[in-house]
Amino acid sequence: MDWYSIVKFLHIVCALIWVGGGFTLMLLAARAERAGNIESMLQAMRATGELGNRLFAPLSLATLAFGLVMCGFWAGFSELWIVIGLAGYFVTFSVGMLVFKPTADRMGRMIAKDGLTPAALAQGRRILSAARFDYSVMLVIIADMVLKPTLDDRFVLGGMALVMLGGAALALSNNARGTTPAHA
Repeated sequence: MDWYSIVKFLHIVCALIWVGGGFTLMLLAARAERAGNIESMLQAMRATGELGNRLFAPLSLATLAFGLVMCGFWAGFSELWIVIGLAGYFVTFSVGMLVFKPTADRMGRMIAKDGLTPAALAQGRRILSAARFDYSVMLVIIADMVLKPTLDDRFVLGGMALVMLGGAALALSNNARGTTPAHA
């Protein structure tokens, strides 16, 4: 076994827990919202907020660090797939720090102060909408890491662009709809 294999293994394990854990919580929240189970939706949102700083942010940084080590020592930084991966990481990390964290904190304060209100629910729905876009970006990053496209791979690059556009459209359409569950 060589160092590259160890670093690659650690990169994949960190990414797996980060992306898979967050996706599972988002899916639980979305299913609860669709079923009108506001308590379960908020419980999943609270768990996401609590785990965001303690687990997801450190794992995302470790994923980045191990990826940078692989690039620095073995792959370099000039390949298109590496640039796409780094750009995608920047987008998803920014969504986490600029949308998920402050919105979850705001929602938590609202619930602690006034209980479950329509304004607090709106914050939870904002997180779910942002998560729909965020996970489309993560899907693109995963495809990018596996497929390693070049400029000649127009079909793959076009598919990645469609996934990002679809995620953005889904997030925006859910925001515009402002879905109201039966128990709200």
